[in-house]
Order: sequence, then C-alpha cells, then structure tokens
Amino acid sequence: MKQVDDLSRSLAAFDQESAVVAVIELSNASWLVAGTVPGVARRPLKKLDPDPVALEQLLSRWRGEAEAAGRRIDSVIVAYEAGRDGFWLARWLRARGMEAHVIHPTSVAVSREHRRSKTGRLDTAMLMRVFLGGLRGERGHCSMVAIPTPEEEDAKRPSRERESLVGERTRIINSMKAGLLRLGSRNFNPSLRKAAKQLETLVTPEGTSLPPNTLDEIRRDLARLAVVREQIEAIERDRCTRLEQAPRSRSNAMVLVLARVVGVGLKTADMLVQEILSRPLRDRRAVARYAGLTGSPDESGARRREKGLAKSGNARVRRGLIQLAWRFLMFQKGSALARWYRCRTEGAAPARRKTMIVALARKLLIAFWRLVTIGCVPDGVILRAS
Repeated sequence: MKQVDDLSRSLAAFDQESAVVAVIELSNASWLVAGTVPGVARRPLKKLDPDPVALEQLLSRWRGEAEAAGRRIDSVIVAYEAGRDGFWLARWLRARGMEAHVIHPTSVAVSREHRRSKTGRLDTAMLMRVFLGGLRGERGHCSMVAIPTPEEEDAKRPSRERESLVGERTRIINSMKAGLLRLGSRNFNPSLRKAAKQLETLVTPEGTSLPPNTLDEIRRDLARLAVVREQIEAIERDRCTRLEQAPRSRSNAMVLVLARVVGVGLKTADMLVQEILSRPLRDRRAVARYAGLTGSPDESGARRREKGLAKSGNARVRRGLIQLAWRFLMFQKGSALARWYRCRTEGAAPARRKTMIVALARKLLIAFWRLVTIGCVPDGVILRAS
C-alpha cells in the first residue's frame, strides 16, 4: 500500500498565480512578513508589531492588490518556522480560512560559509524559496510540522512539568548536601520526611552546631523541597484521576495498555503516549526518527564511519527510552528483545553494551508503538492483568 507522506511534500497541485503566499519571521519585538502577490511585480516586505489582526489586514490588502490586477485568488497561504511562539498563530489563521503551515527549522538548508550574512530580509527570502519548493511538491526543500490541537498541546504539560519539578527537587537536595559537606557533616539526609527535626540536633564533627546563616538557608531549602514534593504528588494524583474518569479515550487507553507491560510504570507510559505514541506517525522509521534514535553515518569516498545518534528528535523520549531499556532487561528477561540484546553483547566490552542499548531502545519504541496502535504484543513480553 502506498504510504502518504503529507509532512515532507505537498500532495495537491499548487498554482502560484492564484494564491497569495507569505512567510513570517517571528520575533519578540516584531514580525517581518514577506510575500508573493500574483500580478504585482514587486516582492512586498512589511514589518509589523506582533499582532495577528494587523497580519490579517496586511494579507487582505495583498489579496486586494492581486484581484485589482485581474487575478483570481483562491487561497492565502502562510508559513513560519516552528519556535518559541508555538502553533497558536497557525490555528488562528486556519480559523479565518487561510492555509497555514509551520516549517521545521532544521529542515531548511542554510549557507555553509564561515561568516554568512544573516538578516531578517535574507531569512525571509530563504524561507520563501524553500516554502515555494515545498508547495510545488519538490522533495528536500523543507518539512512541515504537524500542527497539534490545543488539547494535544495541553496534554503534554503535566509530564513536562513533573520532569522540571523532579530536576528542581534534585537540585535542592544536592545544594543542601553540598552546604553540609563543606562543614564536614555527612549524616544528614534531606530526602527524609523527618529531616527538619533532625536538622535541629545536627552538629559538625568539631562538636559545634551549624552556623546560623547556613541553618536558615537549609530551613528555607527544606520548605521549598516540601512545596516541590506536594506539587509532584498533585500531578500524579491528577494523572490517576484523569485515567479513572475517561479510561476509554484514545490517549488514556494507550497509557493503560502500555502500563500493563511489566517494568513500565504510569509515569513512563504517560510520557511516551503524550510525546510520541499518540502522534499520527506513518511508519516505524518515522517513529524512530522522531525520537532521535537513528544513526548519523559519515561517508565520503573510502571513509565509512558512524557518528552516533542523530539526536535531532525529542530528547525527553530518547532519555526515557534509554533508561527504560535498561529496566526492560531486568523485568523482561525472557522476552525476544532481551534475548536479542544478550546474544549480541555476551562477552562484549562495556562500550559495545552501551551502543546496543540504544538499538534496544529503538526496537522497544517500535514494539510499543505497534502495541498501542494495532495491539501486537511483543514476543515473550509479560503483561499485568488488565
């Protein structure tokens, strides 16, 4: 069956003489809009304040100029690079009858000169060239990013917020340990619930109590640590509540199916589903490429070498999968994937095992993708009772 690749090339015929095409260079201070207007010889370029209403008025004016020149305009097509501004502008434009695209920034080829000129005018000209090539269906010009709905974007926030809070918890604990280690105290564990009580009786190896400023700093750190812990627990409670309230929704059903695999917890399952498995990826290669688990070969003449992971995909998924791969070997020793790994690393050097764990993570991701989409259980994998 022919695979549809709607994000790498256009499948519809593009008539440049019946469409106003515009690209936007977004920044915090202003928007630089460049366009091609049928029937108008000049290439308009306009700097605007970050205001979508002003952008709509500008596009309407360009459309009116094309119609005044005797051209029939069937569509207004707008594109900009994915970045900090997200996808709200694309959804806003689509809601007003325009065709909006978001270009993947790393898919745009740039000059390899050591000191190339870079201005907003040059960037919009380059973006216009690659965007027109993509609209014509020519491969290799640029790739489009799938525009998520507000609900899909919002579903990622709990797992990402939890990841940030866990990092903050680790930072606070390490800061307290480092401060006490400077005074020679090694017996205090900030992770304990009764750490605040133990702090009052803590003494240094010299037999003196903690300095007052250090003591106050640790008390404030313990207070911050308690708040972070409460927020992490609240996120986990909310996740369980959502799963209980709507277990048959598409993403929640995927989470529950994936969490049945022994060795995969709810947190990992929710992160994988929201970040990658619920996306409409067309095949296993696209799944591995989105996670950045594909190789980056370097071939030139007789030279052949592998530079390692491309690391161009979702870093959260990549980190989580590599950690999950090590855990998978512990809990799923009889599975076909675990046997495959052991067969190729038996008696091998540690560097070889690290390389093969990445290959196992890639195979594991593809197996989980098939599990949640078509219900294909990996060979030998143990599942919990539903």
